[in-house]
Amino acid sequence: MRVPSSPGSSPRGEAWMHGECLPGPCGWVSISSMSTAALLVIGNEILSGKVRDTNSAFLAVELRKLGVDLERILTIPDEIDLIADETRALSHAYDFVFTSGGIGPTHDDMTMDGIAQAFGREIELHQSMVDRMARYSDKPLNDAMKKMAMIPAGADVLDVGGLWFPVVVVENVHILPGIPELFEKKFQSIQDRFSGVPFILRKLYVRESESDIADILNALLREFPELMLGSYPRMNEEHYRVMLTLESRNEGYVERATEMLVKNLPADAVFKVE
Repeated sequence: MRVPSSPGSSPRGEAWMHGECLPGPCGWVSISSMSTAALLVIGNEILSGKVRDTNSAFLAVELRKLGVDLERILTIPDEIDLIADETRALSHAYDFVFTSGGIGPTHDDMTMDGIAQAFGREIELHQSMVDRMARYSDKPLNDAMKKMAMIPAGADVLDVGGLWFPVVVVENVHILPGIPELFEKKFQSIQDRFSGVPFILRKLYVRESESDIADILNALLREFPELMLGSYPRMNEEHYRVMLTLESRNEGYVERATEMLVKNLPADAVFKVE
């Protein structure tokens, strides 16, 4: 028996849930007001390795630009009950939920049915979608094509310019296709719906190894405990060995942390700062 995954928690997530604040350029910014998101990737083809999932990386980057935390990415097979269970769990845990895949005309496209089940809704034929499909098609619509216009009752239908198929939204769940080109175009058409306090990012390219600078990084986090600090070794770069990323929603916080880090690193250790 499959059961829905329980969204994990982290110290940062706990702090955000309890409404702690960060100093902002215009006072204090409430962390509890910042938006969170999850992505549910649906498809046996992803889990079998037949198709590479690129939508997760795209969505992570785009939401980051908008100041929305993508806190969970979950990949599941094409099973209606599992889609329903996971959708329901994610919808309760996050501000925004996105799904990828499973909305085509074939037998294994079960996303709409699963999401309808998640919210106790019937599946119904959306006539305006059928009419729009007919205008775009150069042949009579068959049952397989009409299947793509079967959506959860009461869903919101958001028009996407240049495409017959809209973005369907149920509660806080935004249903997107698995084809990367369509996923990207449809997300970009609705991205204004999602906003938060943007992240400020600085990158340092360092000539030292991770082990050589670990103590310096630990000291930096003690001084700047809310800093999101990443360390990424690079094996084949000529001019640097580690890329460091410093992130916060407060620009002054990031700048002060960057200045301290550059000051504490060995002389000539920093190749460049972005």
